[in-house]
Amino acid sequence: MGYKSLLVLEKILMALPAKVRKSFFTLLAFIGYKVSKKYCNVVRANLNYAFDNTMSEKEITEITKYSFKNLLYNFLHLMEMRHMSSADLEKKATVKNREIVQKIHQQDRAIIYVASHYCSWELGAASLGYFLEPIAGVYKKMKNREYEAWLLEARAHFGNSNLEKTNVLKPLIKHIKQKKASGILIDTNINKREGVVINFLGKPLRQTATPAYLARKFGAAIVPVSIRTDDEEHYELIIHEEIPVQRTEDEAADILQTTQLQADWLSALIRKEPKFWFWLHKRWKNDKPELYKN
Repeated sequence: MGYKSLLVLEKILMALPAKVRKSFFTLLAFIGYKVSKKYCNVVRANLNYAFDNTMSEKEITEITKYSFKNLLYNFLHLMEMRHMSSADLEKKATVKNREIVQKIHQQDRAIIYVASHYCSWELGAASLGYFLEPIAGVYKKMKNREYEAWLLEARAHFGNSNLEKTNVLKPLIKHIKQKKASGILIDTNINKREGVVINFLGKPLRQTATPAYLARKFGAAIVPVSIRTDDEEHYELIIHEEIPVQRTEDEAADILQTTQLQADWLSALIRKEPKFWFWLHKRWKNDKPELYKN
């Protein structure tokens, strides 16, 4: 879709009732599920690998359908966030466990929020920035710069800022020293030169070590966050307990342990409600490429 076409579509959809917009994106998700055999196979490969071929065909089908719907709803939330008022967001989302963040603020420490592509991650980031504190979210540069600008504008609507992933370490350090918050997704595919090998969903995988490195070096708190829903209308942003950071003479071991704890948190979250995770992503592409050959 061209950028101008996107803006026209946005203008039309935002003039319609919210239920109509949601129905439109639900239809797009159903079409995507029906025509995209390639990505249906990606979901199947991921689920069979992560759950050791124990999922039934019914479960795989339901999660595959939901994966397409969840992706399209994230796009819908981005579009709506560009026009959303504070009152609208307060009706859409609530926050659980605020006291975890308040305790860390009382200790005068910066927070590194770690999150994943789970449920409505776009709405989750916006809610975090609005209800708790603005975050600088790390993102990967896109090929389409016009769409990137549209995306970043939506993400910044409630006070968040954006840091491009290339050479992001210095800006993140600056934020931490200023006691400002940052947000890092820990479930993106990375190449073999990045991150450390941890155990994720019972399988070896490379994961970014940046949160662990920064927290250990500068005393920041690592706080996992997630968001979920029961009806795709009302969402709950959940603040999870701070992940402890070990500081011994063995820096590499400390970073590995802290990164593993983040993977353990996300693994438990996914096992509890697997439908919410972004199974359309080739998460094991670099570590186990044979998964996606077919």
